[in-house]
Amino acid sequence: MPGNEKWTYGAGESVFAESPNRIYMLFRGELPKMAPPKAALLPQLGPSLTFPVAGFWRDATVASLPGTGGTDNDVSEWLTSWEGKAPDLGIKGPPYRELGVDAKWENCVVVVDGGGKIIETWKQWDKLFRRPHSIYISPYDPEKNVWIVDDNMQVIYRFTHDGSKLLQTIGTPGVAGADATHFNRPTYIDWLPDGTFFVSDGYTGTRVAKFNKDGKFLMDWGKLGGPPRGPIDTRPGYFSNVHGVAVDPATRHVFVNDRNNHRIQVFDENGRYLYEWKIDADPSSLHLLYIGSGKTIWTYDRTTNKMVEWDLQGHLLYSWGSMGDFAGGLWGVHGISVDQEGNLYVAEVDAGRVQKFHPKAGANPEFIVAKPIYSAWK
Repeated sequence: MPGNEKWTYGAGESVFAESPNRIYMLFRGELPKMAPPKAALLPQLGPSLTFPVAGFWRDATVASLPGTGGTDNDVSEWLTSWEGKAPDLGIKGPPYRELGVDAKWENCVVVVDGGGKIIETWKQWDKLFRRPHSIYISPYDPEKNVWIVDDNMQVIYRFTHDGSKLLQTIGTPGVAGADATHFNRPTYIDWLPDGTFFVSDGYTGTRVAKFNKDGKFLMDWGKLGGPPRGPIDTRPGYFSNVHGVAVDPATRHVFVNDRNNHRIQVFDENGRYLYEWKIDADPSSLHLLYIGSGKTIWTYDRTTNKMVEWDLQGHLLYSWGSMGDFAGGLWGVHGISVDQEGNLYVAEVDAGRVQKFHPKAGANPEFIVAKPIYSAWK
């Protein structure tokens, strides 16, 4: 973009492919475009140690602004208040560069064509966001409204397709809670064919919340199942970091990523526990869940840096990926989307980018991430 030649993307939080030629990308602001430093020995730390290690030198999710503010002259609070260390939240105070902060809060939503060329930016809404977490269009919405979950602002925003108008705010901005009008750091959404949707709520919340197609609260379920606010509890329906939700439209079953308890729990659409499967002991750390039009479920494991596929009963089918910030490597996949042609898009918080993958010629279709469900629009 003109005027942005010295900047690049911050943490890649999410991506949604409306079509092969219209892809929404969600970032936590921007970072300076910098060349990696030359490798240097670190004998003071140990023999044969160097930095960078294996090419990794700047983790975008650590370097990017959390977008949460603090006092006007305390840079440390600007960088840490999203964890609850400061009561004053929001994009406030003097410009970041006056504070010496190595980032800026601009261009959180960027729309590109199939070749990655920028066709829209939604800078007019940057001021609304604190830590935008995921972006969607419901496959059952003919108007193609754009939904953005902001876990620090404690809300879900619904915009017109072109971003010209904010249509709805679900939740109470800046206020945490666990009821019909409050969230506790919500993370992801998925829909039933009738427009009913489920919210994983969330990083510090311990529930799944269910809404009708208009955003009216219907019900919720879940109890505290782990630190930092309680002991580990892995009984059915207990959660610790509810960081992913996916709906199987055929059975209407709701799959929930109980991230810190290293398991996926499965419920019916009214929250009745059905079954679960364990992923592994600590430090497995799943980022998301995706079903789409397939009969399998995909996730990304932050610990192994692999895309992982199970059948809907939890039997491991396939995995792929290798850690790296090179083209084709994976580093912190936090959002995925698939277009109608089967192209896979991944947003990476650590690498600070979105990548596009084409299905390999002759690949086993059972091991390709399924195309999305398109019902109301093509």
